[in-house]
Amino acid sequence: MAQERPSIGAAGPRVEAWDKVTGRAPYAVDHPVPGAAYAWVVQSTVARGIVVDVDTSRALAEDGVLAVLWHGNAPHLEPVGEPELLVLQSPRVSYRGQVVAVVVATSPEAARAGAGLVRVREDGTIADTVLRMDHPALYQPVQVNAGYPARSAIGDLDAGLAAAAVRVDATYRTPAEHHCAMEPHATTAFWERGCLVVFDATQASTAVHESLAGLFELPPQSVRVVNEHVGGGFGGKGGPRANVVLAAMAARLVGRPVKLALTRQQLFALAGYRTPTIQRVRLGATPNGRLLAVGHDAVSQTSQLTEFVEQTAVLTRHMYAAPHRLTTHRVVALDVPTPGWMRAPGECPGSFALESAIDELAVAGNWDPVRLRIDNEPPVHPEEQIPFSSRHLVQCLELGAQRFDWAHRDPRPAVRRDGEWLIGTGVAASTYPALTWPSTALARATADQRFDVEVNAADIGTGARTVLRQIAADALDVPLHEVEITVGDSAIGPAPVAGGSTGTASWGWAVTKACRMLREQIDREHGGRVPAGGVAVRADTTLEIRDRPVFARHAYGAQFCQVRVSSVTGEVRVDRLLGVFAAGRIVNPTTARSQLLGGMTMGLSGALLEQSVLDSRTGDFVTGDLAAYHVAVNADVPRVEVEWLDEHDPHLNPMGVKGIGELGIVGTAAAVANAVYHATGIRVRDLPIGLERLITRYRS
Repeated sequence: MAQERPSIGAAGPRVEAWDKVTGRAPYAVDHPVPGAAYAWVVQSTVARGIVVDVDTSRALAEDGVLAVLWHGNAPHLEPVGEPELLVLQSPRVSYRGQVVAVVVATSPEAARAGAGLVRVREDGTIADTVLRMDHPALYQPVQVNAGYPARSAIGDLDAGLAAAAVRVDATYRTPAEHHCAMEPHATTAFWERGCLVVFDATQASTAVHESLAGLFELPPQSVRVVNEHVGGGFGGKGGPRANVVLAAMAARLVGRPVKLALTRQQLFALAGYRTPTIQRVRLGATPNGRLLAVGHDAVSQTSQLTEFVEQTAVLTRHMYAAPHRLTTHRVVALDVPTPGWMRAPGECPGSFALESAIDELAVAGNWDPVRLRIDNEPPVHPEEQIPFSSRHLVQCLELGAQRFDWAHRDPRPAVRRDGEWLIGTGVAASTYPALTWPSTALARATADQRFDVEVNAADIGTGARTVLRQIAADALDVPLHEVEITVGDSAIGPAPVAGGSTGTASWGWAVTKACRMLREQIDREHGGRVPAGGVAVRADTTLEIRDRPVFARHAYGAQFCQVRVSSVTGEVRVDRLLGVFAAGRIVNPTTARSQLLGGMTMGLSGALLEQSVLDSRTGDFVTGDLAAYHVAVNADVPRVEVEWLDEHDPHLNPMGVKGIGELGIVGTAAAVANAVYHATGIRVRDLPIGLERLITRYRS
């Protein structure tokens, strides 16, 4: 019987699937440690102010309570550039829900009871919590997330708009959203012979390792961060959070391991969120539908602690050709928690505005919205004037239109009906940068023809272990069953975050390099046979990534949607979603389809349901649990179809892959909103598209 051969491109289940469905996979607080104590946080009840006093006497008298930490007795932390991590270092309160004390006890129940007995006296002042376009404190930052310049201008936007025959000038709003990953932010921490070990629910154990070493003034080799299994993240676990710092502080104080798991309610203040945005999009086109001018101005919020500016308008810089262009970002620091990464930061909210505006332009000019996008395809990056490594958006639009029978679509709105239901279809484009970051990896061969490959990747439910094992087998040219893969341990060596859709590209490049080096060394130095002591090599891709030729590297896609809208209640139901994507080489169709389908489902959820509502008086997210914060469930999700092109791009990495974890969410909300307009004739520019936005206007 022939042996199985390397399997890049082959569908297959996740390596750890059986452990997960049987409950054997240990998450952050599942790891057994002897004598563990438990921690519970106490949060501020004002959005801005000072902690005047913390009375711990009643809590310390509670059975099982070991200690109460607050700013008056907490160990000193050394600043590491992220103010959010300097927990319990100051009496200042910068947002409601900030940690002001931590109770440590012998059981979770005792810790929670003790937390309820801590009396915190706060001196609160009037808080500023509302994002608005005319806020007097708005400013333009130097750069936005991922290092992009906040402003980019080509030509003269006003002149281009003045010369246009057809124009759109509209403002779009997206709400704050929370990640709602299944596993909460959680940590198990203990100290051993002066060394700190943490099991942390993080997407970035290297970043957590570096931060903890700096905060506690430890040599790097004295800190180890393990994230063997992570129950989802969506960006919310993209770096160290308060929980890991607090668990380490508490463990040092009480001299025993400490487990800290935030509750679902606590996550709404302590785990980041997608900032709300206000976006003005201006478009101008010639009579034949060629864009002359594209303007996209984005406003967002950050906290008083840390400047985080969503790169909302950046995707507009490369999506469509136009000689006159302006994209800007402004931000205001409010008395709110710090926003951060959430699946496709920037591209997700930005695509809702841009792709909705493109649809509005198509309606205004009486052009087909698919054709309009194709006719404005840029030959090179419209602003940087560099070539695309590959760009198959047109092919995605054409194939999607064929699959969706777009040619037989009646372009008139509110004409297709089935009883009380108005039916409409919409389209939007998707994009996400194809980024690759430096990484290290270790490959080892043993005398019994086994290969152990280690890379400090984070598998947050994406199937990272599975595809990296396939990549390793391919590079080693051995059967898949001969390869063991280890991920999720900072002791392996530096590796980038599971974020920015960079994981497979970045970790996979290091794995490929290490495995090829190992194979070459075995062949060159040992005649093709592994010596008794084995062979090991370590690879680092820093130089290769630094020296890559300059290209605009992006993944693209097209999403098509059909909705039904009740003329009686305003209820919106999505009947069908189709996504066609161009995302380089697909390593594993099973995991790839899951990621793209999941992104589209999350985009649908954001279009119709998700909204974190802030009480402006208190600064509190009142939708602070899964009863009030609505996410899509089975009944909300229709037939979702995912296809991709067989895209070959030689300018990416040795595997030819692009990221797919975030591509699927980009454009989904606009496709839904555009379909709602086609069904009803009502243009919804504010998400989510609730029935209250439709029924009043429809009945009037």
